[in-house]
Amino acid sequence: MRRRLFGSVRAKTTLGATLVVAVALLAAGAAVLLALRANLTGQATSEAESSARQVAVSIATGTAPAALELPDGEDTPVQVVDSDGRLLAASHDLERISGTGESAVKPVTPPVAHSNSGDDDGGSDRHGGRRGGNDDNYAFGQITGHARLSAGSATVDGSTENYRFAALDVKNTRQGDLTVYAGAPLSAEQGAVRTALTVMLIGFPVLLGVVAAVTWLVTRRALRPVEGIRSEMSAITASQDLARRVPEPDTYDEVARLARTTNETLAALETSVERQRRFVADASHELRSPIASLRTQLEVGAAHPELLDVDGAVADTVRLQELAAGLLLLARLDAGERPAGTRIDLAALAREELSQRPAGPAEVETHVTSVEVAGSRGQLARVLGNLLDNAQRHARSRVEVTVRAEGAWAVVEVGDDGAGVPEAERERIFERFVRLDDARARDDGGAGLGLAIARDVAVRHGGALTVRSSPGGGALFELRLPVA
Repeated sequence: MRRRLFGSVRAKTTLGATLVVAVALLAAGAAVLLALRANLTGQATSEAESSARQVAVSIATGTAPAALELPDGEDTPVQVVDSDGRLLAASHDLERISGTGESAVKPVTPPVAHSNSGDDDGGSDRHGGRRGGNDDNYAFGQITGHARLSAGSATVDGSTENYRFAALDVKNTRQGDLTVYAGAPLSAEQGAVRTALTVMLIGFPVLLGVVAAVTWLVTRRALRPVEGIRSEMSAITASQDLARRVPEPDTYDEVARLARTTNETLAALETSVERQRRFVADASHELRSPIASLRTQLEVGAAHPELLDVDGAVADTVRLQELAAGLLLLARLDAGERPAGTRIDLAALAREELSQRPAGPAEVETHVTSVEVAGSRGQLARVLGNLLDNAQRHARSRVEVTVRAEGAWAVVEVGDDGAGVPEAERERIFERFVRLDDARARDDGGAGLGLAIARDVAVRHGGALTVRSSPGGGALFELRLPVA
């Protein structure tokens, strides 16, 4: 059951569509997550750079590190470090930090600097007071270079978060060269990514289930006519009733074209089978007469030798031989035998056929011009022989044979001055075992295979065989074949 299910077109289509959508969703989801993460990380980087630059500008304009108004540590942890790696200022409640290159969280007392007048800038003034945080004691500095970025973490007031840090250098301050580190939290980026990932993990399976269900239903609806075609073909095979036809959907898609083609094939097969049955029936009927006649004559001759009609027995034998040869040729043509590619001069072939015929009551006139075709010499000789037999059988006094070239065609015309062929019967005479003069004796006419064989041979040589009225009033058969 499983093998049958997964071997169906519906299951394969559903599985394929689901896999394609799954791959597309995974690729789109990964792209969305990466873009979201990059965007939020960029925002955190901008915030960190902005905070670092604000602090650096304050220092560069003369504010002492100890007098800086630093932002809340939970939002933006800040460190100010001198060239010796000593922490001069840090955000409030900063407990731990990593990723800045300086793990200290408690500022140290800055070193004492002396002015040019010899006064102690960091000591007591003349009144005994200490001058701390006075802008006059700090020279203006210069912010150099671009911000350096790094990733790390920090613990502020017991809460640990991941941060994006930016570092800016401030040169030539009163405290020497200083470095400002400022961070921006990545909690928004991480929360957004987790939320998006959760939505994708929940939504993607649901979406894939919907895609699979819709594909299954749509495929079932689309393939329903195919199942109807299959079941009807199975019934036709079981009943062997080629008259039945598969249902054709009222659409213009591939399934409808398949149904129409199947019905056309069934019609052609029915015609072929019916033709074969009729051929077998007619052949058996035609063979029965000469065999019965020959047997009767032989039995009479055996009992009464003086009554044996030798000439009649020979004639029946010849007729039987010709009929068997015609049936064998038709069988080979029906089997798809292709003609050979030998080059044949139709004028020479016509003269050869005429030379082998005994003189009859009808005079034969020839107007032949050399023209070559490609095909089977034996089959084309049979065509000319059949046309000549037919003309001599129905002619009153004259038979005319013409061979000529007409453009890309070789044309052979065989005409007589007989009764002709009624226009309504001009296609029917090319059917097998059809004779228009049914009332005459069989011994006087053929079996009705000559013209059928002639047309089949002509068609298989890429040509055609037609009949019309001749100028003399009889029938004019025209054979057209491609010039070699």
